[in-house]
Amino acid sequence: MKLIVISGGLREPSSTRLLADRLGAAVRAELGHVDIEVVELRHLARAITDAMLTGFASPELEQVFEKVAGCDGLIVVTPTFNATFSGLFKSFFDVLPEQTLNSTPVLIAATGGTERHSLVLDHALRPMFSYLHALVSPTGVYAATSDFGSRGLDARIAKAAKEFARLVPLCGRGRSEAVSAELDEMHRLLAGAQQ
Repeated sequence: MKLIVISGGLREPSSTRLLADRLGAAVRAELGHVDIEVVELRHLARAITDAMLTGFASPELEQVFEKVAGCDGLIVVTPTFNATFSGLFKSFFDVLPEQTLNSTPVLIAATGGTERHSLVLDHALRPMFSYLHALVSPTGVYAATSDFGSRGLDARIAKAAKEFARLVPLCGRGRSEAVSAELDEMHRLLAGAQQ
């Protein structure tokens, strides 16, 4: 099973990356053996901008698109600016080829300076990923600066990871491929029986 974590943090070190890592670890603890790869958008900023301006993705960006298209689930984390996701985060999903996220389970998360911005999950992230035809996990995680180190954040991460871990095996790409292979086998058997 393969999961991709998209971190939209703009600085190093980044609270966004810290939250991304904690979510990845919590999901791994729930699922057991799972391959998790983190993609930091900060390192792709120029390639994302070039793709927006030219309509063509660089080979480096194409590789990321292929990883996202082939994953069983996606964990996405953005910093919050002016009550919404960052421009870099949104731009990545603007240049991602259409249909890439169809039926892909997505765990949404965001960081911000204060609790005031926590509605970014339901007013910005959830609608965007629903529009992209992803399957958004029921619980997202918002972490204000003051949340780091708190038990409340630990509990929210654990709850979100548990729900996402239940969703991925049911809806992820691996499940779709397994169902498709099963149907192909049934068709083959039925065709043989008719001859």
